[in-house]
Amino acid sequence: MKRALLALTLAAALPFTASAAEGISYNYVEAGYAKIDAKNKFADSDGWTIAGSYAFLPNFHVFGSYSKQETDSRNYVFGGNTFRTPSADVDRWNVGVGYNHELSKRVDLVTRIAYEQNKYDFGGGFGSDKFKGGFVEAGVRGSLAPNWEGYAFAGYQDFDNTRGYGDLAAKYDSKFYARLGTQVKFNQNWGITADAKFIDGGEKEFFIGPRFSF
Repeated sequence: MKRALLALTLAAALPFTASAAEGISYNYVEAGYAKIDAKNKFADSDGWTIAGSYAFLPNFHVFGSYSKQETDSRNYVFGGNTFRTPSADVDRWNVGVGYNHELSKRVDLVTRIAYEQNKYDFGGGFGSDKFKGGFVEAGVRGSLAPNWEGYAFAGYQDFDNTRGYGDLAAKYDSKFYARLGTQVKFNQNWGITADAKFIDGGEKEFFIGPRFSF
């Protein structure tokens, strides 16, 4: 996370110019379907997410999200016996700050840093646990057409309290990732957005839903 703080500091040192590229808004709320493909049938989950962003200065914005998902209950065969593993509730939230710098009339350079917490309630009397950490990412966001925008980010995420979970946690802890997204706009306020995150090690995260910009 020290590297994350350094990255944000360097971004903040850039000159303050225009607030955002043409057609790009950092004021929005969105909600929709979310899915985690953990490459492990006991850890795959899906559910819903609500997220938002607010520009409190011309070049700075705060953002956050909350996601509630659930893994599937599955049969597990051990020693010739079949056991039913209970589903697990996955509650994830993050909050952070971002810096946007206009590179051209239609493209912004964006740097973001956030704190994130994931809580797993394993059910069936197995208790719960929390993974606390965060991420830093940087990339570009721009208008591809009057009603179409996209973005591409590269980032790094790190969490504590994960070593005891072996491969289940190793797939997303202390990992680099790429994140791609797009929004098709129906009008000035409403659009449909989609996001895909590809984590080093194979895990994937997806989101799709409506966005209201203001």
